Amino acid sequence: MTLKKLATHITIEFRKRYGHAPRWIVAAPGRVNVIGEHTDYNDGFVLPMAIERYAIMAADMAIVPGKTTIYDTQFKETATIDIFAPITKGQPKWSNYIRGVLAGFQNRGVRIPALNVAFLSSVPLGGGLSSSAALEICTATLVEAATHKQIDPIEKALLAQKAEHEFAGVPCGIMDQFISTLGRAAHLLLLDCRSHKTELVPMSDPTVTLLIVNTNVKHELGSGEYAKRRAECESAAKILGVASLRDATKQQLEHANGRLSIVAYHRARHVISEIARTIHTAAAIRTSSWLSAGSYMYASHASLRNDYEVSCKELDAVVEIAEGISYEGGVYGCRMTGGGFGGCCVALIKTADANAITEKIATGYKAKTGIEASIFSSRPAAGATILNPKFIYA
Repeated sequence: MTLKKLATHITIEFRKRYGHAPRWIVAAPGRVNVIGEHTDYNDGFVLPMAIERYAIMAADMAIVPGKTTIYDTQFKETATIDIFAPITKGQPKWSNYIRGVLAGFQNRGVRIPALNVAFLSSVPLGGGLSSSAALEICTATLVEAATHKQIDPIEKALLAQKAEHEFAGVPCGIMDQFISTLGRAAHLLLLDCRSHKTELVPMSDPTVTLLIVNTNVKHELGSGEYAKRRAECESAAKILGVASLRDATKQQLEHANGRLSIVAYHRARHVISEIARTIHTAAAIRTSSWLSAGSYMYASHASLRNDYEVSCKELDAVVEIAEGISYEGGVYGCRMTGGGFGGCCVALIKTADANAITEKIATGYKAKTGIEASIFSSRPAAGATILNPKFIYA
């Protein structure tokens, strides 16, 4: 659904649940990372894009003082949070993303009013498209609307990241919350994960589109492997004598090859080369050099598959099919995106060929794996927003 249709739908759901129209409607997008994978926790660069898939909330003041009620319209579950007490973890599990954000505002001294909330999300769950960050930033935006107290966008993103660390137990980087907060229509966001400096990268050319291909698989070993990769990178940085792999060069890596394990060498080689590819891809997109941008995407996938070892046969199948379609068929480049071991691929394609490419990838993927892929295209979307009711009923 478009954002307008989502807003209309959540308004109807709120009315059904609470018996009147909402006072506020807020939304925050998911994201796809165009390039820059596993560079965030190495203080590197990432190049995400907000996608046209959203977490959306409708809300009003609650009648019962001190109790915020959140209704998940998709799974028909309700969470009740006592906002007069220090907010802690609770059930249902998804409510911890919301609880963590509310606790963050409490810790800032913000008096949060009791609210009745209905929410839904069109961001695919478990596909590596940041459904959790979208929910966190949506919650933070609702608190801003309800309290009339806006906070600095970077502080808002960091507050949401802390919520994910402490309440969901996920040691995520900063990319997801930053792009959900700071995204702008027709732009990507080049983010320096060390300094938190951001740069908007225009992508307004209507002849190109990003295609997101959800493999609809998620291998369970992924969570443990993420922690291993972080530890391997930290070990490599220590041997190289740098604060993080952001500071290492190819020359340093080759010079220290004998002192690094084979695994540590390959992990470091991916990170060092991926940081460079991310910067080069941003430059290529600025000048609409789509073939160059696509070649960096293919190189990124090869590095993630061979050096970082976080791909899987399903992700590789999508990239192989995209390579087979090639530039002549409208595909500039394709790579896995997200943590790996399943989830999604992202392809840079010609807009005019989107339908044909979607059909070829869907058919080819089903033939190779026996699995139905979920595929959609997106232009760069705007970040979190408070929607005017006129937007809904216009």
